[in-house]
Amino acid sequence: MVKYNTHRLKLDSRRAALLVIDMQNFFLKPKSPTYTEGGTAILPTVKSLIGAFRKSGRPVIYTTHVHAADASDAGIMKWWWEGMCVEGTEEAGIHPLIAPLPKEKVVKKHRYSAFYDTDLETILRCQKIKDLVITGIMTNMCCESTARDAYYRDYRVFFLLDATGSVSEEFHLATLKNLAYGFAYVTTAAEILRSLKGK
Repeated sequence: MVKYNTHRLKLDSRRAALLVIDMQNFFLKPKSPTYTEGGTAILPTVKSLIGAFRKSGRPVIYTTHVHAADASDAGIMKWWWEGMCVEGTEEAGIHPLIAPLPKEKVVKKHRYSAFYDTDLETILRCQKIKDLVITGIMTNMCCESTARDAYYRDYRVFFLLDATGSVSEEFHLATLKNLAYGFAYVTTAAEILRSLKGK
């Protein structure tokens, strides 16, 4: 996938943060009606990235996609999607394998982009973040929407092809091609891990 990149970037680990998007039980439990197979496949890789960022003293920021029980904050999404992830339920929780530490930020969102009507940008600005490493699900929806919004806000976006997942390989690849063309540097977890080690 690197062949689709129009620009090559090297992570500035001093100004980098890891964004873990919507790795929730709602999407990752096999019995869930919204189960996303691509999400469970990337769990070990996301876990290793979280560990590396923590070890390097760099921020790990999580997002959860949640709605009120009455869906009063869902808008058109209530019509578009059958099921809503209700805030405060077990389904809304982040998968236990990659649970956040008490000090780590969890941004609650009601739309695909983690920037829309949240405090994510304030969190990043206060920590002087310039490089945003995007992981999570789904590649072609919340991850892509967030990557585009990050680019619009002048962040350098590192979009991980092996730490994002979707419901189909077709959707996944389409997003990688689009983002590599005009919004993000599409790369691998291994390359990010090397950069964190100063290599």
